[in-house]
Amino acid sequence: MSNADIRGRFIWHELLTTDTAAAAAFYPKVLPWRTQPSSMPGYNLWMAGQTQIGGLMALPPEASGTPPHWLIYVGTPSVDATCSQAQGLGARVLKAPSDIPNVGRFAVLSDPQGATFALFTPSAGAPPPGPQPAQGGFSWHELATTDVPGALRFYGEVFGWRKGAGHDMGAMGVYQIFEHGGTQVGGMCNVQGPSTPPSWLSYVNVADSNRAVAAAKAAGARLLHGPMEVPGGSWIALLMDPQGGAFAVQEAPRAGQARPATAPAAAAKPSGAPKPSAPPPAAATAKAMPAPAAKPASAMPAAAKPAAPKKAAGKARKKASRKVRPAKRKAARKSAKKSARKSAKRPAKKKSARRSATRRSRGRRR
Repeated sequence: MSNADIRGRFIWHELLTTDTAAAAAFYPKVLPWRTQPSSMPGYNLWMAGQTQIGGLMALPPEASGTPPHWLIYVGTPSVDATCSQAQGLGARVLKAPSDIPNVGRFAVLSDPQGATFALFTPSAGAPPPGPQPAQGGFSWHELATTDVPGALRFYGEVFGWRKGAGHDMGAMGVYQIFEHGGTQVGGMCNVQGPSTPPSWLSYVNVADSNRAVAAAKAAGARLLHGPMEVPGGSWIALLMDPQGGAFAVQEAPRAGQARPATAPAAAAKPSGAPKPSAPPPAAATAKAMPAPAAKPASAMPAAAKPAAPKKAAGKARKKASRKVRPAKRKAARKSAKKSARKSAKRPAKKKSARRSATRRSRGRRR
């Protein structure tokens, strides 16, 4: 694969955190991951099986005040040329293009609305990025921004992403799908609340979202939303790790529960990888989006159960009364039998009393 073919591909995910040892212990409890040392001091690799899918490092000193977060890396044939182009479109360079020996060249930017992302160009002899694994791979990428149409234009010019289907979420605006190479790879939506800065959120494929959530909570994570089923049958949940890094998990449609999607049915992995079902608009409809620069809002409260219709309530009362009546009749029969027994004993007692009185009277006469 040539460098030209990696343009616009999500090819790396990096966790920058305040406690790398704690993060290395946490994520393998939730996701099918393990860590592996790299050739660079202080930098560990996230492994899903035998596939390298990301990195783990401490937040640099110059990032003081920035909370832990996941950073996405998008491929480009030339980091330097893309940096210049992005700046011309309103982006800001946070870390100038730099080389990683025998690995590649990268740079970190913020888009015109303020969401942070990174560029990456592999070294000439470096192996090309492979497909994401079925379990533990990154399956969907979601941008929360203050300007969805503007973000779509920016990333479209920089990475060649194209506008896909849009889904109206009412007051929350449009959830805009974007495509790479004709395949759906992510969505864009409005940030939820003026204090929430623009950010990227990545989803990881898991076998069981409920189990992943339970393990995460037991290990000290905070559940922000879910698990919930989204159009297409996938199940998703949004979480914040113990250090404050936001991430999401996605479970494929469960056997016998998949149904036609009213929103995009598949969020594709990079080219050549199988297509999982996507967490489309419903994922953004009911949640506040997490962001690297601020803690995500808490999850939406559970919906109250609807009241039963009057007709159904009436039937329930009748059914209950039918159950009570036989019990009352049974109690009445018992009471009647008891009274009858008492009545039967009374004449015998009176007769016995009369006999005693007659005997006493005869005794006096004698």
